[in-house]
Amino acid sequence: MKKLKIDKDKCIGCGGCEFNCPEVFEINISSGKAEVKAGADLEENKEAIERAMKECPTEAIYEED
Repeated sequence: MKKLKIDKDKCIGCGGCEFNCPEVFEINISSGKAEVKAGADLEENKEAIERAMKECPTEAIYEED
């Protein structure tokens, strides 16, 4: 899996990603935006990450090289 990113301009902080994959995503309390948890095991949670990406209403979650 490539590097997982969240477009902060698109993110509305709905929490869907955190609901689908709490091992990887969290909502930052101060910004109200989603973040990828430091040290999250992306390979272990690949299916849940893909589900979170598909269900993101603003398509804010993406992979980057």
